[in-house]
Parts: sequence; structure tokens; C-alpha cells
Amino acid sequence: MALLVVGLGGGGCSSSSVAASTVERVALEPGVAQETGYFTDEDGDWIHNTAVLQKGLRHFYEETGVWPYVYVLPNGSVTSTSQLTTMAQELYGQLFSDDGHFLLVFCDNNAGGFNCGYWAGSRARTVMDDEAAEVLADYLWKYYQEAPTEEEVFSEAFSDTADRIMTVTPSPVPIIAVCAAVIIVAVVVFVIVRNRRLAKQREAERMQEILNTPLESLADAELADLEKKYAGESDAPPVQPTRPSQP
Repeated sequence: MALLVVGLGGGGCSSSSVAASTVERVALEPGVAQETGYFTDEDGDWIHNTAVLQKGLRHFYEETGVWPYVYVLPNGSVTSTSQLTTMAQELYGQLFSDDGHFLLVFCDNNAGGFNCGYWAGSRARTVMDDEAAEVLADYLWKYYQEAPTEEEVFSEAFSDTADRIMTVTPSPVPIIAVCAAVIIVAVVVFVIVRNRRLAKQREAERMQEILNTPLESLADAELADLEKKYAGESDAPPVQPTRPSQP
């Protein structure tokens, strides 16, 4: 029994915006998916090097236990993802007799993008859930733009999808917190070191100023201070003695 899931569309994500994997997934045990071929190329001009394609798809199977299959339609023949998903449902029953396959139906739109739909068996759906399908969609778009050959679009997309969905993507929050703490400590250390350096520089400048000042000037300054001190004392009014009052 196959399970219908949402369709995929190309052109809606950038090469750097691959969805995170937030849940732990368990690979299907061997034998759930019967071994079959990997692809059908109705267009006839997409898959030339089968070894390159099979390398990535085989890696996907080994990591997930889900057997992937790519069905390529003639370019521009279908543009509706809902129609592609319906086609995937019909083709699943024709191609497979187990619940461990993941069938991707792909169609290039001849305008720099693509559309696709898929159908997953009920057991395959425990691994290829909606989040995992989103990851695959992001990688398909990434390699649709970057891969040097058509085979590598699918090979790299499925391979990277397997690696990503079978681990939980680390949250960036702890990393950001650590980086922020490191920056704060660095700033504090910088301020302390700078203040110490400035204090030493001011002390050195003061000592240099003292060393550069002639001794006569220092003596004159001290004498001037003493003269001011004693002059101030002599200018003060004398203290008059007080006479005791008579009874």
C-alpha cells in the first residue's frame, strides 16, 4: 500500500537554504524495499552515465533503507505538481510491490526550473516524511543550479539528503552564544590591556618630564612653594590672648 504525500516544486529556494533536520529517523531494516533499478528516462537526454547516478542513489538506500527511484518525463510535458504526484501514485503500483520505495517523478520546464511529485510507500514514509521531502527539494534545486551534469543533479541531491535527514541538524544558538561570549571576553581583555598600556605611557611621560626638568627649576619651584607657605603664615592676624572675666 502506498501513501500519498505532497508534491515538490523547483525554483523556490536558494543553494544555501537547505531545510534543517529536526527529528531522529531510523533506517528501514534490510528487505523492506526490494532491490530494483534506479531510474527511467523518458526524455532520453538526462541520464547518460548510470554509474554516477547510481552512486548517490545507492548511498541514499544504504543510509535510509528506502530504495529511491527517479522517473524523468520529457522536458516541458507536465508543469503541474499535483498531476505529477498523481502520476507518481499510478507508477508506484506499476513499478513496485513493496512499501519501501520512494518514487520521484521529475520534469524540467525548459525555462530554468523544474517540477516534480513523489509517492512513498507506507514504510518509506517513516523516513521520508514531509521534512525529509523538503530537504530533498532544497538539494534538488541546489544541484539543479550547480551540478555539472544531469546525473549529478539527482546523485548529489539524494546523497546529501540521506546524510542530512539521518542526523539532527545542530542548532546554531549554542554556537552563537559561545561566539558572543568569546567576543565579550576579547573586548574586556582588550580594554584592560589598553588602559594599562595608557597608564604606563602616562607614567613614563611624567617621569620623562621630570628627568628633562633642570634641577635648578625644581629647586626654584620648591623655594617658591615655601615662600608662599610662610608668607601666608606671616600675613595671618596675630592671635590676641583673652583675659578671664571678673566675678
